[in-house]
Amino acid sequence: MTIVFERPKALTDVPMHYCPGCTHGIIHRLVAEVLDELDLVEKAIGVAPVGCAVMNYDYFECDMAQAAHGRAPAVATGIKRANPANIVFTYQGDGDLAAIGTNETVHAAARGENITIIFVNNAIYGMTGGQMAPTTIPGQITQTSPYGRDTKTAGFPLKICEMLATLDGTAYAERVSADGVKNVVNAKKAIKKAFEYQMAGRGFSIVEVLSTCPTNWGLEPVEALGWLRQNLIPYYPLGVYKDKEASR
Repeated sequence: MTIVFERPKALTDVPMHYCPGCTHGIIHRLVAEVLDELDLVEKAIGVAPVGCAVMNYDYFECDMAQAAHGRAPAVATGIKRANPANIVFTYQGDGDLAAIGTNETVHAAARGENITIIFVNNAIYGMTGGQMAPTTIPGQITQTSPYGRDTKTAGFPLKICEMLATLDGTAYAERVSADGVKNVVNAKKAIKKAFEYQMAGRGFSIVEVLSTCPTNWGLEPVEALGWLRQNLIPYYPLGVYKDKEASR
């Protein structure tokens, strides 16, 4: 019998803890497939965040490190500088990267650190109960914005790819989505490109992946995919925001 679909070797054979309908599992698989295809499992070092993906060190077969909340880019910087031959990546949510970790993220990009960031944006704090996040869109209802995010008091969401694209040290920044087959295929291409850029020593790369949070959005899994398409993608348009190599 021909095997047409199987677990990537870079993923461990254990059940994941994510809620039904959460697309973290899809994104994990994409990262793992890229690690397999580029033969990086023995060379890669991942940095786990604080948040829903805090236990992703249980799911990847490569070496992993745990960072304090928001500090993954700083930890990744130290690992990469000490081990430049290794491929170093962080896997972070919006609360970890765009709130407490904004400083580390911006300055790692400004320095052009040769690391790769996988940024999962579901516009809400997932693990801690559904509070408003830096990426919560205007009018979005959360536990701490029960009447919807009011930009007059809470300000506007951070658009991470757009912001980091302005920095000279950023080599590659792309926003993708995990909401359907076509977008998942494009997401994998972006993740692979980001790792290839690091392998070539081109500098800082980030792939932002729009994701669902059915539990804290209060929706069924299929409904959550629709909400992402109808609300997140229009506010956070998909596409390449910076590609130094393509602009040459």
